[in-house]
Amino acid sequence: MNRSCVKCLKRMVIVLHFLCWLCGAFVVAFGEFQMMHSTFASLVTTFWPIYPANTLIVTGTIVTCVCYLGVLGGMKENRCMLISFYVLLFILMLVELTMACVFFVYNREIDTYFEKDLTNSLEIYRRSGPEENKTIKADFDAVQFLFKCCGVHGEADWKGNVPVSCCKRNPCNIGDQPNWNEGCLEKLRDWFASNYLSTASGVVTMFMIQFVCLSVTAPLVCHLSRRGLGYQ
Repeated sequence: MNRSCVKCLKRMVIVLHFLCWLCGAFVVAFGEFQMMHSTFASLVTTFWPIYPANTLIVTGTIVTCVCYLGVLGGMKENRCMLISFYVLLFILMLVELTMACVFFVYNREIDTYFEKDLTNSLEIYRRSGPEENKTIKADFDAVQFLFKCCGVHGEADWKGNVPVSCCKRNPCNIGDQPNWNEGCLEKLRDWFASNYLSTASGVVTMFMIQFVCLSVTAPLVCHLSRRGLGYQ
């Protein structure tokens, strides 16, 4: 491989790794944004590791650290750094594929856990005193107010103790409180589905960039190995 090709390959590696690093940083920022603007986390706790915001933050943080190693390795032509980057990124891609497969295979089971968590949160709300479990109460009230729904499957879930957040009117007349008829389960499922769609789009894009990074890094590592340099 002549010198001009090596320089071109090196620049390509640095640019692609830096682009991958930016994608990781953007994913972390987007996950933080989702977490700050989501008030539903306390209601769904069984499968918190695949909650969209958590998934984005963890994946983005790992990608950012790994790609930073790749950028430094490309700039310094350090074979150890590039090999470490290659192995770590390959493992990360396998983990991403595994998570995607688990989600699609066990989608129905996750849906069942979602319903159980929401029902459990409603029971905690219904049996709690005025000063108890304020976070769950506030989150459930926010869900019912924002999505214009009541209970998990409907108003009957509250067994006569219907909160004001179910009321259709604002302000609400407690003496004659008209409540939303539709339950919150389907609406929350749709909300999670839309969030997972945006999450999946970001992960697929990042996966493609990672694959290109691996494809470009391999020739540079081979060149450095043949040249006998790359440890300094």
